[in-house]
Amino acid sequence: MAHNRATSLKDVAQAAGVSIATVSRLLNGSLELPVDTKARIYAAIRDLNYIPNPHARRLSRGRSDTIGLVVPDIANPFFGTLVAAVEEEADRRGLALSLFATLNRPGRELSYLRLLARNHVDGLVFVTNHPDTDQLAELINTTGKVVVVDEDVPGASVPKLFCDNEQGGRLAGEHLADFGHRKALYIGGPDDMISTQRRFTGFQKALHQRFGSEFSLLRYCGDYTVEFGRTAARRFLAEGRPATAIFASSDEIAIGLVEVLQAEGIRMPEDVSIIGFDDVGPLHLFAPPLTAIHQPVRTIGRRALSLLLETDWASEPPYPSEELVPVEIVVRSSVAPPSTT
Repeated sequence: MAHNRATSLKDVAQAAGVSIATVSRLLNGSLELPVDTKARIYAAIRDLNYIPNPHARRLSRGRSDTIGLVVPDIANPFFGTLVAAVEEEADRRGLALSLFATLNRPGRELSYLRLLARNHVDGLVFVTNHPDTDQLAELINTTGKVVVVDEDVPGASVPKLFCDNEQGGRLAGEHLADFGHRKALYIGGPDDMISTQRRFTGFQKALHQRFGSEFSLLRYCGDYTVEFGRTAARRFLAEGRPATAIFASSDEIAIGLVEVLQAEGIRMPEDVSIIGFDDVGPLHLFAPPLTAIHQPVRTIGRRALSLLLETDWASEPPYPSEELVPVEIVVRSSVAPPSTT
């Protein structure tokens, strides 16, 4: 019984009277041919109904047309939204996306970076959620074609894209100051991460600008998790509620915080005012809806891929070191003047 064999590059070359290499290089855009020769090849492709093998073409160009995205945790709504935005932008540009979830473990991050070094992807959007290791920065620098997003990797000489964390802290501080809060608590992530430091700095500057030295500001640092939000809430209660307002610097922290405070009968905003950060989770469904600093996560995701593709990687580092995406405050109902009772 006869089998229908797919038309090959060899078949096209024979029909056009040229070598296989000539057809391949024409299709890859790496060879300019006389008009009549090109016409014969394209006529053969049309007549034989030849469909190029995209995988083979990518290999011949030394490209995969695939971008890697490394994130700590796709279950977290912030990172899930970021992934969706990068995926949409990759699709718009005709690129595939390979997703790597590290569980926020440095060892897994290093192994995915080595994939890029072996040319499995054309570039990498890299997101970490823990303090830096020297090994990580060193591998990023030797790998190249990496954009660091959301949190810094100090020592990495690659393009970096962050939200304007200090602006976010400032907006939170100004909003609480507008309501007269002079006793505030900042609940942040790990103390040596750029987001924790800059959000606190902006928050502190805003309170200082409004009240001079006539304010008190406490700081609890831990992880950007619901569990740490619960732990912080229990500490806040154990210390006798030493602040009238709390700036919880992630959705996850805010969720854990509110869960414990409400279970203990603490009312928002009558007993304590709260502002969150990220505004990716359903903060508008809280009772009352939670005021928050909104990160434009989808914008960050789209811009991260654009930055990766627009950077002139042939030039010498350091590349433009840092790009900041503005944030905004979304005012809801979780802030009121301090209780006088």
